[in-house]
Formats: sequence, C-alpha cells, structure tokens
Amino acid sequence: MTELHRNLIAGEWVGGDAVPNINPSDTNDVVGNYARATKADAEAAIAAAKAAFPAWSRSGLIERHAVLRKAADEITARKEEIGRLLSREEGKTLAEGIGETVRAAQIFDFFAGEALRLSGEAIPSVRPGIGVEVTREAVGVVGIITPWNFPIAIPAWKIAPALCYGNTVVFKPADLVPGCSWAIVDILHRAGLPKGVLNLVMGRGSVVGQAILDSPDVDAITFTGSVGTGKRVAAASLEHMRKVQLEMGGKNPLVVLDDADLGIAVDCAVNGAFFSTGQRCTASSRLVVTEGIHDRFVSAVTEKLRSLVIDNALKQGTHIGPVVDQSQLEQDEKYVAIGRDEGANLVFGGERLNRETPGFYLQPALFTEASNQMRISREEIFGPVASVIRVKDYEEALDIANDTPFGLSSGICTTSLKFATHYKRNAQAGMVMVNLPTAGVDFHVPFGGRKGSSYGPREQGRYAAEFYTTVKTAYTLA
Repeated sequence: MTELHRNLIAGEWVGGDAVPNINPSDTNDVVGNYARATKADAEAAIAAAKAAFPAWSRSGLIERHAVLRKAADEITARKEEIGRLLSREEGKTLAEGIGETVRAAQIFDFFAGEALRLSGEAIPSVRPGIGVEVTREAVGVVGIITPWNFPIAIPAWKIAPALCYGNTVVFKPADLVPGCSWAIVDILHRAGLPKGVLNLVMGRGSVVGQAILDSPDVDAITFTGSVGTGKRVAAASLEHMRKVQLEMGGKNPLVVLDDADLGIAVDCAVNGAFFSTGQRCTASSRLVVTEGIHDRFVSAVTEKLRSLVIDNALKQGTHIGPVVDQSQLEQDEKYVAIGRDEGANLVFGGERLNRETPGFYLQPALFTEASNQMRISREEIFGPVASVIRVKDYEEALDIANDTPFGLSSGICTTSLKFATHYKRNAQAGMVMVNLPTAGVDFHVPFGGRKGSSYGPREQGRYAAEFYTTVKTAYTLA
C-alpha cells in the first residue's frame, strides 16, 4: 500500500483524507498519496505559526543558520532521489529535475549564509546627542502559495528567506505536485525547526488558500501563479493591510536580429520556448525576428525541433517530457486551434503523441506569420507553443517586444554591442538576456518583473529581505 504523506501542523504530522499524486509521464504510476488539508487544518496551522513567531523571531543566528545549512546538505546528498521524484510528479526530464533540486540546495545554502550576515546601520542624528539605529525585523506569519511548474525551487526560494529572517510559515503547495514540497518540509522539520515555525497544509486552493487569504493573523503572503488568482490574493490582502508579493507569469519576447549568430539564436529559442515543456513563466513564447534572418531562423528551428525526443521524463535520451496534466494538455491544444483560426501558419507540431506509457504528450508547436495582436501572442499559454513575428528592423522589434501586458523576461540575440546595450536599457522587463535563453536565472540575484508579471518586492538573493523583513528606526538620547 502506498504510504500516506500527512500535513505538518504545530510540529505534528496530521491528516487523513488523501488523493493520489499521478505521474504525467505514466498515468498508471502513483507517485504517492498526499493528505488534503481542511479549512480547520489551515486555521490550526496559522494559529501554530502565530504562537511560534515570538520565540523564532528572536532566535539565535546560529540556530537559523544550522537549520538552513542542514537542509541544504541533505537536499544535495539526495539530489538524484529528489530529482527523480520531481520528474515523476511534474514531468520535467530527469536532468532538469536533478538540476532544479541542486538549485534548491543552493538557495538554502545561500540563506544559511545570509542568516549570519544580518546587519543594520548606526547613523548620527541631525540633532546633537542623539543616536539612530536602523534595523530589520521579521514580518510575522508568512503565507506561502506556490505553483506546480517548479515543485522544489520556488518553495525553496520562498521558505528559505522567510526562515532566515525570523518569520514563521504556513505553506500551501500546488495541489498537482505535493511530493517535493512534502520532502522539503520533512527535511527542514528533521533539521531542528521548533514546532509551529514551518507548517505544511496541502490541498485545494479554494479551501486551504482561501483560509490563508481570509485570516487576519497572516502578516504577509507570497504567491506565484496565474494573473487572475494573483489579483484575488492582492485584493484579499488589502483588507488586512498585509504585505503581498506576487509573481504572475509572462509573455516573453526573444528578439533575433539579422546580425545574430544563427546557432546561438536557435539554441536560445528552442531552449527558452520548449524545454521544461514550455511550462516556465520565463519561456520565450514570442520570437520576434527581423526579415534578413527570418527564413533561415525558422528553417533551423524547425529542423532542431524535428530532432528532439518527446517521451517519458525518466527515460534516457528524452529532451522534453509531457505537459503536467490533462487540463494543461487541453489548454495547449486550444491555443494551437486559436492560432490556426487567427491565421498564423503552424509550421511544426501541435499534435498529441502516443508513447510506450500513457501520458500527456504534446509535440512542440511553432507558428509563423503571427502578429503581435493575435491571442497566441498576447495570452500566456504555458506550454510548448511559440509564435514567430516577422519585423523589418531593430526599432520595430523593440516596439513589438515591449507591446505586452507582461514584463518578466526579455531577450535579444545580436552581435552588435550597440543594439545589445540599447536593448538592455529599453526593454520593459525585470530581467534582460543577451544571447541567452529568456528562461534560466541565478539563485543569488533578484528575480521578478514589471507590469502584469510581478507585484511587490523582488524574490531571491539579498533583495528578498525587502519582503521578508520590516524596517525599524530607533532613536536614543545619549
């Protein structure tokens, strides 16, 4: 019988009713059974976090450092095991699953170091005889709501800084991928976290997520997911005057200029648009290509797509695994149909595939002759579907790249220092890539976007302190 993985509330593993976690590469494979929390469970977790906050927020730096470092070390030691779990439940290739697991370990290691580097400022007052201290303190109880596309990295880059800066946590992972979240919470629990500091409540967003939104005892919420849900998180948080941090996706452009190195441009486009099955908020779903290189670029990308192996994520030699579930597969197919109806030319892919194991396999889809006003160019598809938009020159390419309600990641392929420099300055995005895929970022620098992509302080790196702490200014008469 498959083991039941329970929720963690106030240091105890609790919960009964559970649902199976299904492998999208093989729907006959049950990854595990994971408990679904109730509204009462979520409320108990919030109460536990609130009770644990005073002691944890004043805990010693060495204690926080030790917990985070132990977690980093165990994740590293178990990277193949956890990476395989990730690939089974989400559908990333095994190499991608292991790579994401290593990144999670690096994030915990980074914030273990940050726990020892907490600092403030001592500033002279403009008034004689008065000293001023500026320090950072923990915000309080942090609600963490994560998506399914990065089952361990995104929880890591939210949980690690929350604990580093002395907050307590109520964590709700995506219902589709509870396995990696359960593993990371189990590791932190055994690393020595006091009871109630980290609470795991798995389950439906409409139940568990809503309980977090409704609670006046949640002091901050960090959310990654859809624009619609992000707006609801923001609206609900305003009532309680809580801090909120939202990451809500993108429709990222990759500009390819006539002077680009064709090989680099093709690698950037294929990696950014189609790897991880296109299920990345930083994916290059709009390929904005100037006329002089357009035909050669399309031909080379199409040829590259023909060579890719789409199969079981755990099978050696697989380049692209399945999409995450039936609903996502149907959404991707819907947008392929929309693209055709809008008049774009489907030059490759877009068909369901049958493999040895039953799963949600889709051949990557590439459209040409797309315009930037088509739905496939404006709405986030979140699958292996990309459209090529032909433009006459750099100026038009920049205008098209910026003409989007999103602003997460933006890329350009060029050998011109002039165009690269201008693009970095004028691209309306939180992250800009030159001769690199739009997807793929480091763990120690800020992550986030502009416009409809992000709201609130940046994630990751030292900038995480802006969200997970509050600033206090103290005056002392000497």
